[in-house]
Amino acid sequence: MKRRHFLGAVAAAAAATSLPAFGARPLPQVEVYKNPDCGCCGAWVDHLKAAGFPVKVHETPDTSAVRKRHGIPDAFGSCHTGVVAGYALEGHVPAADVKRLLATRPVAAGLSVPGMPVGSPGMEVGSRKDPYQVLLIDKAGRSSVFASYPKS
Repeated sequence: MKRRHFLGAVAAAAAATSLPAFGARPLPQVEVYKNPDCGCCGAWVDHLKAAGFPVKVHETPDTSAVRKRHGIPDAFGSCHTGVVAGYALEGHVPAADVKRLLATRPVAAGLSVPGMPVGSPGMEVGSRKDPYQVLLIDKAGRSSVFASYPKS
């Protein structure tokens, strides 16, 4: 095989493995507003990136204004707020649930995992996993269960 054919084949293979599957759309960017001193927030950002989301981080000492601007009542607040495709993501929401939200596109303000449950993305502590729920927050600020994660 000639050198240029070999290099062309290598380049084509590299390009094919770095592109999304044919017909697949790239995931939208998640804008994350987090406290600069919070480690678990950074771990949640890493979780989103590992799931294929591009992420832009904004450091802020207080996320309540962002939460309020996107229709998430303080009762559903957590340590960081993400925004994706017009939806708010409050707290340690699993990337799989974000993907499901984007696929189903419900009329809602977004998703919330209130508090900081052990075992949620970014809150891993060994093999311990406490039960928690991902809540869908409607435009009126009411919640319903979007997903449940039992204790393991």
